[in-house]
Amino acid sequence: MRCATSLTRKLLLAALLLASGPALADAALTLPQARMVAAQALEAGDTALAIRLARGLIEADRRDTGAWYLVAAAQMRAGNPRAARAAVTRAYRFARTPAEKTRSAELAARFALQESRPTMAQAWLRRAAIHIDDPEQEQRLAADYAALRRLNPFSFSLRTELRPSDNVNSGSSAVYNVIDGVIAPDYPLASQALSGTVAAVDLNAEYRLRASQTSATTLGGRLYVQRVALSGSAKALAPLAENSDYGSTYAEVSLNHAFAVGAPEKRGTATVEVALGTSWYAGQRNYGTLQIHAERNWRLGTSGTIQLNGRVEHRFDARRPTDDADGLGLGLFYARKLANGDGLAVSLALRDMEAASINGTYSTASMRTSYALARPVGPAKVTAALGLEYADYPQFRLSGVIPATRREDNSYYGEVSLFFPDFDYAGFAPSLRLRAGKKSSNFSQYTSSEVSLSLGIQSKF
Repeated sequence: MRCATSLTRKLLLAALLLASGPALADAALTLPQARMVAAQALEAGDTALAIRLARGLIEADRRDTGAWYLVAAAQMRAGNPRAARAAVTRAYRFARTPAEKTRSAELAARFALQESRPTMAQAWLRRAAIHIDDPEQEQRLAADYAALRRLNPFSFSLRTELRPSDNVNSGSSAVYNVIDGVIAPDYPLASQALSGTVAAVDLNAEYRLRASQTSATTLGGRLYVQRVALSGSAKALAPLAENSDYGSTYAEVSLNHAFAVGAPEKRGTATVEVALGTSWYAGQRNYGTLQIHAERNWRLGTSGTIQLNGRVEHRFDARRPTDDADGLGLGLFYARKLANGDGLAVSLALRDMEAASINGTYSTASMRTSYALARPVGPAKVTAALGLEYADYPQFRLSGVIPATRREDNSYYGEVSLFFPDFDYAGFAPSLRLRAGKKSSNFSQYTSSEVSLSLGIQSKF
């Protein structure tokens, strides 16, 4: 029986190879026979015949995903990855099951890579992720995506945030301005804390200019946009305030060079970056900034890293004297994965700013500690963090009547972040962050508190 079937296939294929004109018309094949012969033609290397037969199947039923797969395979074998991707895109469109959708999207990603279009390949892998609910498949897809990220000279990241807050303007929680225990004469506070909703988008893009086994140079860009919607109670408290009064935007271009340092078995990395940016607030340009950033990373065994970083900043064309400043920053970061799989991270930072105005001259010292649980709590991966900051203004003046004096601020906050990887779409999953903080100051105008709940979206891979 098998021999008869094989002989039938060979005879049908031979007849079609000798036939002239449209294959289906000349050979008068049934659809199952045409499908079988198309597969045989593809196996024999006759891609033109396979495509012609598959096109006939598609004329009979344009939703025939099997026929579209045949066209895609034949076009790919003929060296036409673009046409192959176009065909498998139709297969994805007409696929009826998640497995068919996944297969079509992964094939489209493979064909896009053959076209030297890794960004499109990444987009197709994200489409495949929509239809995958098997953990092993998801891990394989994440590994493929990571490989594409290494191949692709272009990369981007997008972070979004939406957070209701009881203090969208970093306003004061005090009623009068008290300086070192004394109420300032005729100086009631004009900037009370206002409630509302904050929306932010942070887009980062990079293009790798060159790369080798030990170094890489990238051109980067960043756009950060934050907008505020005041609540009804905030508008009643400050009737002249507008939403646009509290919107901010920051844009930056950068050039980054990273390179390996040390022996391969103990290799660390170093990075030098130059960035040019512009800041806007309330619809007006604040200042331009030129920054030079350097960092050095060391590996500590197999589970720890430590980083030392520094930043020099020059602000220019400032709208206010407080922003006409030069700054210097130093930081230390330590991270380690513990024996139980949990992650611990600690960062320390020092910053010094010298401005044309004494009110913009200050020094800060801050610390942040975070702890990430390896095991999820219910559907969420949990990270908790605590932060402290001390700011010192050697000379600070609010009006010509009150002599300049030292201002000291103490801030602290706590936050809990929840990430829900099982509720993803195309590899993007929601996150929630609850944050509460307070700042105290000997200038009560700068005493404030905030409680906010942020909703964000982040990538799983």
